[in-house]
Amino acid sequence: MSALSQTQIFRLQIKTLAIKELRQIMRDRQLLFLLFFMPILQLCLYGFALSPEVEHLRLGVIDMARSPVSRELVAAMVENGVFDLQQSGGTTESLAILVREGKLDAGVVIPPELERDIKAQRKVEIQIMIDGVDANTAGIASGYISQILSAFNRHLVPVSRANSQLVLPQISFAYNPGLISSWFFVPGVLALVLNLVSTLVSTSTVVREKDSGTLEQLLMTPVNSFQILAAKVVPLSVLLMMTVLVSLLVARFIFHVPFRGSLLLFLGVSFLAIIVGISIGISLAAFAQNQRQALLTSFFVNLPVIQLSGAVAPLESMPRFCQYMSLMDPLRFYVSCTKAILLKGAGLDVIWPDVLALAVFASVLLTLSSRRFRRQLK
Repeated sequence: MSALSQTQIFRLQIKTLAIKELRQIMRDRQLLFLLFFMPILQLCLYGFALSPEVEHLRLGVIDMARSPVSRELVAAMVENGVFDLQQSGGTTESLAILVREGKLDAGVVIPPELERDIKAQRKVEIQIMIDGVDANTAGIASGYISQILSAFNRHLVPVSRANSQLVLPQISFAYNPGLISSWFFVPGVLALVLNLVSTLVSTSTVVREKDSGTLEQLLMTPVNSFQILAAKVVPLSVLLMMTVLVSLLVARFIFHVPFRGSLLLFLGVSFLAIIVGISIGISLAAFAQNQRQALLTSFFVNLPVIQLSGAVAPLESMPRFCQYMSLMDPLRFYVSCTKAILLKGAGLDVIWPDVLALAVFASVLLTLSSRRFRRQLK
């Protein structure tokens, strides 16, 4: 038998198994419910309901005045713990770039004439740039800055002129001028739902075949463990990509979330996230003995993954230990990519570190899960 005919047989076997897997999924109403209805339902519920609080916002300051008054103003901004000074110095353009790239939550530009105008009792404006991708964080940052400046003005202005404001904030919000909260929640929830569905469905399909004895029957056919695994991953990945498109349409036309980036890049990153979820599900199914055990184990793993991802609560509000732990969470990188592509229109040149981390997680988890799966078959 020639090598070409062996290749054709190999592909035909995978195709036959994939068609079998697709038909089996389509006949299971519970899995179809998980694939299509649950993502839309959870996307709507979480998109309307979530409202987290944040602290330890990253602040950048350009002090052109370099005076005691300007240093006092900067100290007033960081002394309450809401803002952490991350960047000092540079130009207005470089500060704006850091805010646009998400490296800073807020930027403050103090003009050189600050102290001179205050001594002359003239009003002076300071420029404030806030990353509006997280509407809740941006609103809190704006509110705190306004409160800090009000207290600072009371300290500067005599009692007889207590109602006047010498230092006026000129606040601009990047990417979300209206501070629409759903623009932050919905992309994160989209990533959250995709992770849950991919993990639960892949776990359910493998455990169901273990319970029904289908895996033993497949081992009696002229196919190997790689073909069995590929036949499970490919059709499920295709269906989950359809789930991504449906969820994206819901986000766009129900919550009016903008899509400013590349659709091809978004689908590519989503495919990596799907591979991660499927790999986690197959690994859990390899350890579980039945459906109930697999479901409980899945939630036990997914809950910390979700909490540390930044989809529900911003990472800045978490303790340092949890922020370091989140680096081991693949969902964190997908959430970051989703928000950057949808809201900022970021390209691969900007988000490549997150894409690379997600690709590494997908490769490692798929390798480990396939080895565990094949070891169980043997």
